[in-house]
Amino acid sequence: MIETHALRKTFGKVVAVDEVSFVARDGQITGLLGPNGAGKTSTLRMLYTLLKPDSGSMAIDGIDPQSDPLAIKRRLGVVPDSRGLYDRLTARENIAYYGQLHGMKKRAIESRTREMAELLDMNEFIERKTEGFSQGQRVKVAIARALIHDPQTVLLDEPSNGLDVMTTRALRKFLHHLRDQGRCVVLSTHIMQEVAALCDRIVIISHGRIAADGTAEELLQRSGEPSLEDAFVKLIGTDEGLLA
Repeated sequence: MIETHALRKTFGKVVAVDEVSFVARDGQITGLLGPNGAGKTSTLRMLYTLLKPDSGSMAIDGIDPQSDPLAIKRRLGVVPDSRGLYDRLTARENIAYYGQLHGMKKRAIESRTREMAELLDMNEFIERKTEGFSQGQRVKVAIARALIHDPQTVLLDEPSNGLDVMTTRALRKFLHHLRDQGRCVVLSTHIMQEVAALCDRIVIISHGRIAADGTAEELLQRSGEPSLEDAFVKLIGTDEGLLA
């Protein structure tokens, strides 16, 4: 479970994250929904210790990322927006390298890699160097790499960017699989269909602040609108950055 309270992050005079508080529970997919530049990525980066908050607090499974970042890295699986694959390594080697960084034994890495390759349908390209991979293939490798150490909590930043329809469907199925295993899954997105298809709870972020937080049904009731898209526009007070 993730808990944040009044997180704040500035870059000079720019306030990227302003008093953000939310809870993401195990066994649920929580979506951070907002326009580009709303503060979603900065919030995730604070959770996985890439950025240090100016103020506020956060806890992952009761552990403060600032006080024990190594413990947090063991508990988290992170799929960043950049993917960051090593193009000269094969898909298998990319995954194995992260397993080694987590201190896993060779046999455990091999076993877990076989499992992830089956779940993500990667066997066709697992032995190929990742240079020249499609966006879908790169995302799959990034997910397998993030989950090699079997983390309880998974953070994904814009996971479906650039994916075709079939790969997006496969990704949604896999994320539901993680949720059904009882994991805490948090993803940032600005795509309304992704939220509607995936998320048990939605945290709407606009201009670095929480505009609304609840289930899809709760947000519809609060806004008085018939669709999530209309609810989103009303709750943030603008249609800027909205992709239907």
